[in-house]
Amino acid sequence: MSIEIRTIDPADRRALRKFILFPEKLYRHNKYYVPALVFDEMDTLDPSRNPAAEFCKQVLYMAYKDGEAVGRIAGIINYRANEHWKHDEVRFGWFDTIDDKEVSAALIAKVEEFGKAHGMTHIVGPLGFTDFDPEGMLIEGFDQQGTMPLIYNHPYYVDHIESLGFKKDVDWLEYRIFIPEEIPAKFQRVAAIVAARNNFTVRPVTRKRIREGYATKLFSLITDTYKDLYEYTMLPDNLADKYIGFYLKVLDLRYITSVEDENGNIVAFGITMPSLADALIKSRGRIFPFGWWHLLKALFIKHSEGAELLLMGARSDVRNTGVTALVVCDMFEKYHKLGVKWAETNAELEDNYSIRNHFEDFERIQHKRRRSYKKPID
Repeated sequence: MSIEIRTIDPADRRALRKFILFPEKLYRHNKYYVPALVFDEMDTLDPSRNPAAEFCKQVLYMAYKDGEAVGRIAGIINYRANEHWKHDEVRFGWFDTIDDKEVSAALIAKVEEFGKAHGMTHIVGPLGFTDFDPEGMLIEGFDQQGTMPLIYNHPYYVDHIESLGFKKDVDWLEYRIFIPEEIPAKFQRVAAIVAARNNFTVRPVTRKRIREGYATKLFSLITDTYKDLYEYTMLPDNLADKYIGFYLKVLDLRYITSVEDENGNIVAFGITMPSLADALIKSRGRIFPFGWWHLLKALFIKHSEGAELLLMGARSDVRNTGVTALVVCDMFEKYHKLGVKWAETNAELEDNYSIRNHFEDFERIQHKRRRSYKKPID
């Protein structure tokens, strides 16, 4: 029977929820898959709730075969990123499908059609609305447990996409870093020298500071840190609460490191969290009726032995001072006290050596690789 592609109206909450929950069936028996938070996905894919809708156009599709849902995909045009990077690209994201190349081809064709109708010349992905959304197709590490911020996918996705003519645009690497009993002496010396020479101080992040506008200051620094990286979207400050404020409000603040100068300006940061992978698996990504307990327990009561390194960086004018040694020392000292044995890095661009070198003195393994693909629209 032929494949039917249906457009999903995000205002139809029932249809949107079905789109979001499609991977639940696809990965039901895969122990490495970690579901996303359903309420967060609902907000992200609903233009009335996602501030990125100010500069993005989207479309959602589901594929059906014999009356059964067999795939999904989102098409996204980020006009702000296109203007900044001087290209005309439509992104595909939220791509999941059964092992049927015809389904993949039909879904991709619909996104190409959407992009072409709006003047786009290339299709790229998997990418989200902004860099705070999951991105990159997993191409290595299928036997490794996923993490909350990143995409897990079946190995056959790679063959499907490459058979459609997509080529590598960039790769990201992921590492598992093992927390030592003691911070290497080299790091301790560098951190002490950097702090003394520049009057830098590691200052705790508190709820009071967050209420006083810490998120906006941190958001500005994150933009400065990542603005030159692949496909980065320059975001206005009014989105700080959406992308950073939410995490600061719910995270255990002991997992956040803030390095500041003598005037109280943030010069470097590290935002991490306990691993929520097991909690998300138990809750199936849902808060209700009892999913909240698994997440609350993982965040504040009984921490996992693992942590997730969400974001880390330094202000451009102090980046070469060695200030990140202060961040790493503080993070790892906290990890040791909290019983954290290992930390998962976020996806790091393979040519971003400045980030990758932060952990070269620690025991680590590079256990995952993901890729963004690109091709011209016919």
